[in-house]
Amino acid sequence: MSATELIRNFSIVAHIDHGKSTLADRLIQTCGGLQSREMKEQVLDSMDIERERGITIKAQTVRLNYKHKDGKTYILNIMDTPGHVDFSYEVSRSLAACEGSLLVVDSTQGVEAQTLANVYQAMDNNHEIVVVLNKADLPASEPELVKQEIQDVIGLDTSNAILASGKTGIGIENILNAIVEKLPAPISESNDQLKALLVDSWYDSYLGVVILVRIIDGYIKRDDEILMMSNSAKYKIDKVGVFTPKPINKESLGPGEMGFIVTGIKSVSETKVGDTITLSKNPITKALPGFKPSKPVVFCGLFPVDSSDYGLLRDSLGKLSLNDSSLIYEAESSSALGLGFRCGFLGLLHLEIAVQRLDREYNLNLITTTPGVVYKLEKTDGTKSDLQNPSSMPEPNFIKTIKEPWIDATLITPDEYLGSIIKLCEEKRGLQKNLSYSGNRAVLKYELPLNEVVFDFYDRLKSISSGYASFDYEITDYKDGDLIKLSVLVNAEPVDALSMIIHREFAVRQGRLICEKLKELIPRHQFQIPIQAAIGGKVIARETIQGFKKDVLTKIHGGGARDRKRKLLYKQKKGKSRMKQFGNVEIPQEAFIGVLKINKDA
Repeated sequence: MSATELIRNFSIVAHIDHGKSTLADRLIQTCGGLQSREMKEQVLDSMDIERERGITIKAQTVRLNYKHKDGKTYILNIMDTPGHVDFSYEVSRSLAACEGSLLVVDSTQGVEAQTLANVYQAMDNNHEIVVVLNKADLPASEPELVKQEIQDVIGLDTSNAILASGKTGIGIENILNAIVEKLPAPISESNDQLKALLVDSWYDSYLGVVILVRIIDGYIKRDDEILMMSNSAKYKIDKVGVFTPKPINKESLGPGEMGFIVTGIKSVSETKVGDTITLSKNPITKALPGFKPSKPVVFCGLFPVDSSDYGLLRDSLGKLSLNDSSLIYEAESSSALGLGFRCGFLGLLHLEIAVQRLDREYNLNLITTTPGVVYKLEKTDGTKSDLQNPSSMPEPNFIKTIKEPWIDATLITPDEYLGSIIKLCEEKRGLQKNLSYSGNRAVLKYELPLNEVVFDFYDRLKSISSGYASFDYEITDYKDGDLIKLSVLVNAEPVDALSMIIHREFAVRQGRLICEKLKELIPRHQFQIPIQAAIGGKVIARETIQGFKKDVLTKIHGGGARDRKRKLLYKQKKGKSRMKQFGNVEIPQEAFIGVLKINKDA
């Protein structure tokens, strides 16, 4: 018997909120990974935010020992993966490290968009798939209908689908048997040379960077010197171990196993996810094929409400990026908001979670500017560049072309909401590619510009469909777009924090909305304040905040003082114009937050 025959590496894939983490809890409990007193809900979700929201952000791994009815003890390595579209790169690396997948589908809801995306990824990785219908204990459960839907939409055989409940523990034993019997064991070609895949890395305040590895061939031991093939860096191993889910130290890891190594590395940026690890004294020549890297797609500015918190924000972003390699940031300054950072995120949920963590863990009160995407810019002189900050967009006469990212979106919805969702996609400049039906649910395929999706698309989709529609996307390519920079001027001064890149079709409407909102939120001053929205040098919308008026004639009595009155009024007029020229308009924080909300309410 080979060393790998008793090992099963598998990931759990599903749509958000279909019960992956709860099912993983039951598997851990059944296999005795933790005592009953150590159990808590969502064991593999390490962050408070994950537990509160009931979502998985970081893919987690755990090693379990399971005694099968054939008398052998099998090693099961579980990868619990996120279900939300923003964290799809976490899914891609988890699948690359496994040979099989548990496809978990909520038996009360059926197939959702993310189910499709993740299961297709698993199929691309040639995974053997075990279908699990979760939440079978609920009265609304319809297993036969859902089985049919899986067959129609995905094309998987569901005759052996397992009915289970992560909450009550129904069917857990059947799942464990199916994992052992149906999923393949890892295959190792050689034991002589080490070949390992770097699955994940994170920062631990005591150990430094902890690296999660999947051993393909060979062995990795304490005191070995390893070589990272992406940058040819060499490190000595201080510690080797596995998670059960508690960390347990081991002497070595062999073919097919998953575990962690500690090498004393201090920065997560040195460990690239998807890298190949080998031994420096006997290295392999060919690296493993990498998998989809994480690329930030949404950018926005983060500014502290209190300018003295800038140093704290810089340190906090540094600490946050230690455990979140997909977060990128660089310093930027704004005349209205002061010093801050331009940050890149994987999507709006990722942005929201990062801002929430900065608030909770570091007690920072932040203003986020309008989120935007990365555009491809070509100037008239032939130079090409990436554009992510509207303030750095050149004048229109210097721009030859500007391309924006487009996505392939999959939307699944009950057919009573179909009309409203098609209308929403059309509003967002979408191009319909396909429409098919599975029972009473429509599967829509659309091409959409990412710029239109990042603001409020997901929120509006959920409110239109009463929460029943699901949405998944992948970025396809860049297309030419009729895009312009919408500038906002307050008292003839441009406010760079409020500028945005927008399609020409929506510019006038958006400009009017911003001007109206700012008129509401900027307090009156001693002088008149014009608020303008402009494209290049052309003003497209304007509102005026009237100044306070002091009655300078109050002390003049009698009717013969006409000249005095005229002189006083003229003097007041001159004073007002001088004030307007030199006076600073204080824009309150609420105004910036109010303009951001326009996009959500529009």
